[in-house]
Amino acid sequence: MSTTLRRAGAVTALAAVGVLTAAGAASAHVTVHPESYARGATDGTLTFRVPNEEDTASTTKVQIFLPTDHPLLGVLVAPRDGWTAKVTDTRLKTPVKTDDGTITDAVSEITWTGGKIGAGRYEDFDVAFGQLPDDTDQLAFKALQTYSDGKTVRWIEEAAQGDEEPENPAPVVKLTAKDDGGTAVTPAKAQEAVADSSDSTARGLGVAGLIVGVLGLAAAAFAVVRTRSAGSRGA
Repeated sequence: MSTTLRRAGAVTALAAVGVLTAAGAASAHVTVHPESYARGATDGTLTFRVPNEEDTASTTKVQIFLPTDHPLLGVLVAPRDGWTAKVTDTRLKTPVKTDDGTITDAVSEITWTGGKIGAGRYEDFDVAFGQLPDDTDQLAFKALQTYSDGKTVRWIEEAAQGDEEPENPAPVVKLTAKDDGGTAVTPAKAQEAVADSSDSTARGLGVAGLIVGVLGLAAAAFAVVRTRSAGSRGA
């Protein structure tokens, strides 16, 4: 009976490792937080989370491309220790009229270099904005992640409505109507959203581990009962 339990326990442990590894791999892409904002929201912050998914190389360059067909106004980049940010402006095809005048240029790309994200680690890059557009349902931020071995991962794919998430998805922020409960999110609330996202991921992995453990114990119990039944028949 002890041998059976030991085997069942080993199977359970291996299964748990497999589930947790798969869950970690599935979430190892560049994301943006919070995942939603109100259309036309003002004075907020977007946090781009960049995990390192390579075991033998470090992330040494991160590029985020901001949409210019629905531009973000008043973009400012928060300093990040060890990293240098380069901001690129682009002239807009369609200028944006505001209460303070007409905006003809907007930030189209932010590139961080000089730092390093090691294996099993991530870095958060904060970008503040003065105002989000109010004429679209979502904003896609294409991203390029370059590693120390020269490899570049292109997080640029956008899923059509109803489709499964693509292999290399671009970070996306959903824009909600204020009538639907969407309200402007302050920088403090944005940081809370990032923390909540991390907690949710941890809770999800914990639940997955518990489920695997329960299934393993059930299998062990079944094996014990079956062994006893076989012994009774033999007697």
